[in-house]
Amino acid sequence: MSSFMSWGLILLAALCCLVPGSLAVSIQGFDDQEPFIPKNDHSQHQPAASHKTTPNLADFAISVYCQMAYKCNTTNILFSPVSVALAFALLSMGASSDTHTQILNALQFNLSETSEAEIHAGFQHLLHTFNQPKGKLQLTTGTGLFVDENLKLVETFVENAKKMYHSETFSVNFRDTEATKKQINDYVEKGTQGKIVDLVKELDQDTLLALVNYIYFKGKWMNPFGVMYTEDEDFHVDEQTTVKVPMMRHTHLFHLHRQEDLSSWVLLMDYEGNATAFFIMPDLGKMQELEQGITKELLYTWLKKRHQMLARVHFPKLSISGTYDLKELLGNLGITKAFSDAADFSRLTEGASVKVSKVMHKAMLTIDEQGTEAAGATYIGIMPISLPPLVEFKQPFLFLLYDGNTDNPLFVGRVVNPLQM
Repeated sequence: MSSFMSWGLILLAALCCLVPGSLAVSIQGFDDQEPFIPKNDHSQHQPAASHKTTPNLADFAISVYCQMAYKCNTTNILFSPVSVALAFALLSMGASSDTHTQILNALQFNLSETSEAEIHAGFQHLLHTFNQPKGKLQLTTGTGLFVDENLKLVETFVENAKKMYHSETFSVNFRDTEATKKQINDYVEKGTQGKIVDLVKELDQDTLLALVNYIYFKGKWMNPFGVMYTEDEDFHVDEQTTVKVPMMRHTHLFHLHRQEDLSSWVLLMDYEGNATAFFIMPDLGKMQELEQGITKELLYTWLKKRHQMLARVHFPKLSISGTYDLKELLGNLGITKAFSDAADFSRLTEGASVKVSKVMHKAMLTIDEQGTEAAGATYIGIMPISLPPLVEFKQPFLFLLYDGNTDNPLFVGRVVNPLQM
């Protein structure tokens, strides 16, 4: 086997790129670990199955966020922990030995407490729930395996990937870069309902496999803002920088309270269809204290013990995105073997030794008067007798988009500058 260069690729929302790992032609067998074989379908869709994944994904989301925030404290952050976790959970079915253990440990799973079968059953239930019709709330995910025509995948892996992760497998010729690029771009564009187009700009001819996972969310606020009240106002990026942004305004009964120990305002806004957005705004200069103090237990407390009050809320209209190379970040979380020549993906490929060369993640989110996208919703406001308290989101804040049907964080991020894409 000749030597190949490592390569990278940006897709929505998570991508693992596999390239030849070493010059060895033979692959390791399954002596140290038997291939994962799912049980019957009926046991996999029980609600209890997702209980094995929910706490872990919340921990994973906070771990990834802290890594991103530590690296840079002056820019927006946006990522989908569910998308990254789904991609790597699927990839773990093709891994063995330390490669396999490191992936699941980084996803916050302890194999002595949760079996591999339970982990994949939880993700299967998660996907099953995500892709159910929800009326006005749309939440869909998809996973595509784009496999070079000269690479042979282990049949058990292909079957399990389809059964547990609803993945589609496509045979492509990576040497025909234009045709393959179009096929991947068309797949992502269709899955995101046309919101992401021409995402892949370049492809390397030496690619063997691309794993693509996307997540698409569209929701309407339970209590929308009135478009006629949106006006430009100052947003304080930091103590020295101010920008003009369209600021939405609404007077309503909000789930809003002051978290004094974190010097922060906490606002929860519901979407139609059992989803909730958390917005946590610390006092100016207190972002680091908030980031160090936030926990999954605190998030669940805010969700279950809501404080409803009549308030005037000003909130920026924004559209942000995040694109990241996650290799270093995941290495800091313990995934190192998968990127090295010592990678063991013997449950994934036949006749070739491969490693992960690059992991790119991209997410996009828009927040406006009606929800995550413009829509013709009716504005219903409350006219108070006297002016209620005013809470203005005019400085950096954290946010989390939470799915109530699965108790999982879909998107996590930080807004430092609403005008920064």
